[in-house]
Amino acid sequence: MINSTHRILTTHAGALPRAPELRELIFARAEGRSYDRDALSAMLKSEVAEVVRKQLDCGVDSVNDGELGKTSFTNYVRERLSGFELRDYRPGVDPAPLNITARDARDFPQYFAAGKGALTGAAQRRKLAVCVAPLKYVGQAALKEDLENFKAALQGLKLAEAFLPANTPGTIEHWLRNEHYPSEEAFVEAIAEAMREEYQAIVDAGFLLQIDDPDLPDGWQMFPEMSVRDYRRYATLRADAINHALRGIPRERVRLHVCWGSFHGPHRNDIPLTDIIDIVFRVRASSYSIEASNPCHEHEWRVFEKTKLPEGAVLVPGVVGHYSDFIEHPELVAERLVKYAKLVGRENVMGGTDCGLGPRVGSPEIAWAKLASLAEGARIASRRLWARSARPSKKKRAPARKKKAGRR
Repeated sequence: MINSTHRILTTHAGALPRAPELRELIFARAEGRSYDRDALSAMLKSEVAEVVRKQLDCGVDSVNDGELGKTSFTNYVRERLSGFELRDYRPGVDPAPLNITARDARDFPQYFAAGKGALTGAAQRRKLAVCVAPLKYVGQAALKEDLENFKAALQGLKLAEAFLPANTPGTIEHWLRNEHYPSEEAFVEAIAEAMREEYQAIVDAGFLLQIDDPDLPDGWQMFPEMSVRDYRRYATLRADAINHALRGIPRERVRLHVCWGSFHGPHRNDIPLTDIIDIVFRVRASSYSIEASNPCHEHEWRVFEKTKLPEGAVLVPGVVGHYSDFIEHPELVAERLVKYAKLVGRENVMGGTDCGLGPRVGSPEIAWAKLASLAEGARIASRRLWARSARPSKKKRAPARKKKAGRR
């Protein structure tokens, strides 16, 4: 974990742009289509090195591999766990797949019926992954490739921090139906136990482990009939599963990232941060990355007027976002960072992104421009925040003593 001791440091949430040729090979591998293994291996190694260099060129302090070797949360999990089988979804027979737009879809049926909102129909066209046997981690080869490519890319470079993201039990559960374990609790714990191997390997390799947990906020949309009270119980169980998987891993080696699903849509029914912030902070992490710049959540900086960070923790608000291709002006980025710094302390803030920029903005050049603006905004904020302490204090001069009139 790093702190902003002399200036505001910067990072991002994970996914970054990759070449179309690499994307085609990665998806071919994930979908079981034929592909050139040697070409993929060489291209992936080269592009990871390039994406690390670009992050540093933009001025980002805490960098990753861009998640270039992964396709989506769904495929990523299917490649790294065993104990499930794939089935065609049978409408009217199988329960409807979970949908992270469900609450919004009730309010805006015409919008979603028109195919907008990205996720509504796609979930039902996918094959279902159904857990039918004990879950086991089988992603050792893919993980080894990730670690080796990232290590090679970092050789000879000077940087503040290197991190790698991994998925959380609750998010994996979204896309994996249980027909094997006796209870919801046992199922979630089994996922946590299986993923623990990946978490430990990332930390053992010397990297900061970023736990990606969109489930914690976006599960609320999936269960439209749940009350806040019921949902808090649901979310707490899954936060505790993360802690179960992290046992023995030092807290300072873990960052938690949460978001509200990052789909392009209304988001009017997202659960407010204030209703779950204590559950977010329940996870044993040293830094917490949150969405903070999009129109549905930018106002939630006020949550930290009353809510204190865990002792020694760092807050990573997203101060540039993916909801729009507008590139945030550095002055706006600086204003956002200064607001948070005034509430939680300048040394306890890093500049971040709402979510992964790579697959969610209009083009790679937009993503890189947003990261450059993030870094420039952090420099502006740093000058404002540290200049105040550098100024010499102006001591009030004591009033001059009046001379006593001399005797004549």
